[in-house]
Amino acid sequence: MTYPQPKKSSTGLIIGVMVATATVLCGGILVLGALVSNRDGQSTTSSGDFNEGTDEADQPRSAKLNQSARDGKFEFTVTRVQCGIAQVGGDYLNERAQGQFCKVFVTVKNIGDEARTFSASNQYAYNAAGARYDADGAAAFYLGEDSNAFLEGINPGNSVKGILLFDIPKNAKIVRLELHDSPFSGGVMVSV
Repeated sequence: MTYPQPKKSSTGLIIGVMVATATVLCGGILVLGALVSNRDGQSTTSSGDFNEGTDEADQPRSAKLNQSARDGKFEFTVTRVQCGIAQVGGDYLNERAQGQFCKVFVTVKNIGDEARTFSASNQYAYNAAGARYDADGAAAFYLGEDSNAFLEGINPGNSVKGILLFDIPKNAKIVRLELHDSPFSGGVMVSV
């Protein structure tokens, strides 16, 4: 007596193809990100004209308050840092700091040839010991129009003024900022 052969399941093959496809797509995204970073991620500091032909290694990667610093297609100028703020917002809609809020007043100019959006999520602050703080985009909402400038596209040649907000410990002090054109750019350090 012969028994019918059990049918082979193709589920394993389908899962294997899906995993391989996802792996290839993720690898492609990483390669694309690296290419974009290399193309747009030039970091320079300048108070004059930007020289596209200059070797990035010859350019300083840092600036001070009220000095222009370039990363990719943005030129940053940090004008002031104000800390010791316990709460932002009004009487009814507000956000309390876990430690203290620090407002970083910055001008961002688009030096590229197409509109770009500045994102607070790509910006960082550091204390003297090297601890890194992320910008608090959710709390910055309570600053009103002062922070909304960073939610709109910046056309070529235009600049916007706004405030980055950081929630840092009460006894901490921001000594430098790391500002980026995009998540993949090299960034520029601004001493404050």
